[in-house]
Amino acid sequence: MEFSIKSASLDIQPSACTVVGVFESGLLAGIAKELDTICGNALSKLVEGGDFEGRSGTSLMLHHVPSCPSERILLIGLGKAKTFRDKDYCAAIRTAFKALRESGAADAALTLTALPLRKRSAAWKIRQAAMISQEIAYRFDRFKSKKNDKVPTLNSVVLLVDSRKEIPAAESALAQGLAIGAGVSLARDLGNTPGNVCTPDHLAETARQLALEHSLGCDILERAEIEKLGMNAFLSVARGSHQPSKFIVLEYNGTDSAKNRKPVVFIGKGITFDSGGISLKPGEGMDEMKYDMCGAASVLGALKAVAQMKLPLRLVIIVPTTENMPGGNASKPGDIVTSMSGQTIEILNTDAEGRLILCDALSYAERFKPDAVIDVATLTGACVIALGHVASGLFANDDDLADDLRKAGDHALDRVWQLPLWEDYQEQLKSNFADMANIGGRPGGSITAACFLSRFAEKFDWAHLDIAGTAWKSGADKGATGRPVPLLVHYLLGRAGKLD
Repeated sequence: MEFSIKSASLDIQPSACTVVGVFESGLLAGIAKELDTICGNALSKLVEGGDFEGRSGTSLMLHHVPSCPSERILLIGLGKAKTFRDKDYCAAIRTAFKALRESGAADAALTLTALPLRKRSAAWKIRQAAMISQEIAYRFDRFKSKKNDKVPTLNSVVLLVDSRKEIPAAESALAQGLAIGAGVSLARDLGNTPGNVCTPDHLAETARQLALEHSLGCDILERAEIEKLGMNAFLSVARGSHQPSKFIVLEYNGTDSAKNRKPVVFIGKGITFDSGGISLKPGEGMDEMKYDMCGAASVLGALKAVAQMKLPLRLVIIVPTTENMPGGNASKPGDIVTSMSGQTIEILNTDAEGRLILCDALSYAERFKPDAVIDVATLTGACVIALGHVASGLFANDDDLADDLRKAGDHALDRVWQLPLWEDYQEQLKSNFADMANIGGRPGGSITAACFLSRFAEKFDWAHLDIAGTAWKSGADKGATGRPVPLLVHYLLGRAGKLD
């Protein structure tokens, strides 16, 4: 699908379908008023007659309206005018793209992007619309024998802005939104791929393909190299699996001027299937443990977006990846391992494995002398209890980094909520036999998991994102969400000075 940006002047924007908004009060929104005048008040008469109430999530397609410059008019319900905010705008855009996909129209003019929205720029509205268009277009039917072969007829969409002076920023935001959408789609593909296909080898091959496509530095460490580095915490998780573990490192240098800057390092948890190991999980819902590599998927998706946009910064991606399986050689509760940092860990629960692979990755990140390190992991069920499926958990040892991530999340509508990382919680990780235990008990489980990781991140500014509640959906809409790719990319756009 091709996109373009134009200023809002309907008399020169004929199309197969013009999309306009209607509030619940019957108020025609923005350009809909102008279109209504051109069409001899046909829209206002229809709304006044009660044929369309403007409720959020509703739509109505009109064909061959007299005097209309377009073949069709698509009415989109906007909800209440007084409370029309970000969420309502995105819901309207989502409804519009769903309806357009099924409409049979070859092209469309989307006027909703020209609607006034409190505290949001034209660039923000365009970026969100581009991201949502990719979300609606996404399909994952690779493993179905009978695929939906219906080819969407929608080939091009004009996104309207209020004035010509907004076009340059809007065009830049369009490219950003499409790049973020591509990164989200990659993350969703990886997350949705079953564990018998999406193995550590598969993630390594994905990394190699990204490196070839975007001329990135790529290093895939095998078991012997991992052992030589002393990553025994990481390897303790891999002991029960027949799949070889991998330690993936990708380096992006956006411009010559960026090569001398300190990099940002993203670390993604890559457990391609988490059975719990010897501390076996319940069978119900265990199929969803293929999503335990969504941290890895999200940092690879973020890298794809950054490389596609050619952002002027340095970015290092680290993905420790393995399965966590039971077996005769698997780690047992009570085992003690020595991490790459030299700190010893008593493994009280083998299902608390994510922190064991991440701690060695954090130690490895020191060699890059990073400006900031952010790890992303489906780490704890406790975070789901605390925050549900709305916000990802945020922990940080630096207030400025935490604030930047929170602002990026608000801008992207991929929100986080900061939880404490106080020294008081470290007490729960005490072990009688090692430097620390890998769990701190049920109370504050997501916090003690972050406290564990903080012991390996003392030499740099660090943040931890617990995405256990946001990385995928269950039930009828089961599938990977691609979060927090939008958050991560908006954070980097802000660092690069490219966020309007």
